[in-house]
Amino acid sequence: MAVGWFYLSFYALSLLGLMCVILTVYWMQLWHGGFAWDGTSRLMFNYHPVFMVAGSVVVYSAASLVYRLPQSWVGPKLPWKIGHAVLHLLAFILTVLGLVVVFQFHNHENTVSLYSLHSWLGIVTVFLFACQWFLGFVVFLLPWVSVWLRSLLKPIHVFFGAVILFLSIASVISGINEKLFFSLNNNTQPYSSLPSEAVFANGTGMLVVAFGLLVLYILLVSSWKRPEPGILSEGQVWGLGSFIPGWGRARPREGSPRKGSGLAGKPAQ
Repeated sequence: MAVGWFYLSFYALSLLGLMCVILTVYWMQLWHGGFAWDGTSRLMFNYHPVFMVAGSVVVYSAASLVYRLPQSWVGPKLPWKIGHAVLHLLAFILTVLGLVVVFQFHNHENTVSLYSLHSWLGIVTVFLFACQWFLGFVVFLLPWVSVWLRSLLKPIHVFFGAVILFLSIASVISGINEKLFFSLNNNTQPYSSLPSEAVFANGTGMLVVAFGLLVLYILLVSSWKRPEPGILSEGQVWGLGSFIPGWGRARPREGSPRKGSGLAGKPAQ
C-alpha cells in the first residue's frame, strides 16, 4: 500500500510538473508572441519564465527526489549520487540561461536590473543553488571526504535543499505576478479586471504551488526515505518487497533492525 501510494504521488507529481512547463510555454506563446533567441527582442525575454519553471522548480525537484525511489535503496549508491548531481546541474544550467536572457534584454533596452523583490529572491536563490551544488559535489561525490564530515553536513545539505526549492517557488510566483503587472498595465485590460491572461497565469502559478507542496510531502514521508544501512522501517521493507523477491515476508517492528538485513541482501529466513 505504501509503495502504491508513493508511485501514485510520484506520477501525479510528474504530470503536474509537465503541466507547469507546458502552460508556461503556452502563456508566452499565446499572449506574448512566442520565442526568439536574438539577444534583443522581447521574444527572447519570453524564455525566462520557461527556463525558471523548468529548471529551478521541475528539474530541481526531480533531482531532489532521486533517493525516494525504492530502486535507489539497494546496490551501489554511487550511480544514484551521479544522477542526483547531474539532474541538479541540468536544473542549474537552465536557471542560469533564464538569467542570461533577462540581463541581455535589460541591457539592450537600457532597463535597470535587480531592483524588484522578485529579482532579489531570484539572485539569492541562484547563489544558494550554486553553493549547494558545489559543496554537495565536493563533500558527497568525491571519494576522499571522511564519513564523519558527510554525516555532519548531510542535515545541512538536506535543509538548504528544501530552502532552495521554497525560494525557487517564491521567485516563480512573484515573477508571474510582476509579469502580469507589467503586461496588463493599461486602461483597456487592467490586471484588476482579471482578463483571460491574468486568469490563465494565476492558475499556472497555483499549479506551481501545488507542485511544490507535493514535492515537500514526498520528501517528508519517513517511510519513503532511503534507509540507513542495516535499519529498515516497516514501510521500507514492504517497499523493497515490491521488486525484490523475499523482502517483506515477515513484518518487522517499526524502526527496528532485522537480523541479517541490509541494503545489499535479503533478510535472514
